Amino acid sequence: MAIDWRRVVEMASELPGVAESTSYRTPALKVGKKSFARLRTEAEGGLALLCEPEEKAALLASGDPAFYTTPHYDGYPYVLIDLDRVESDQLGELLDAAWWLAAPAALRRERERNR
Repeated sequence: MAIDWRRVVEMASELPGVAESTSYRTPALKVGKKSFARLRTEAEGGLALLCEPEEKAALLASGDPAFYTTPHYDGYPYVLIDLDRVESDQLGELLDAAWWLAAPAALRRERERNR
């Protein structure tokens, strides 16, 4: 089943401090004041999601068609995700990792205490 933006928001809203916002005039998710996900309206579409450079390289090398990039994102810690192809569980894990990279330290510590 394809995942739409509303489902991405629902999944991310389970994480502390997440707010729906905009970035580059497109729907985005932020924690604190930092963006960690953006729905792309460019021709290729997809979800731009913050990630570690090593994770991006591994996802792209996996051959999974759910993950791709464009020259615009070369050198940046964002992987592009085809929401029609990604598995819900995997997207949830990637959203969690992106949240962790963008969240303020105090919010990360609070989350760890509540686990």
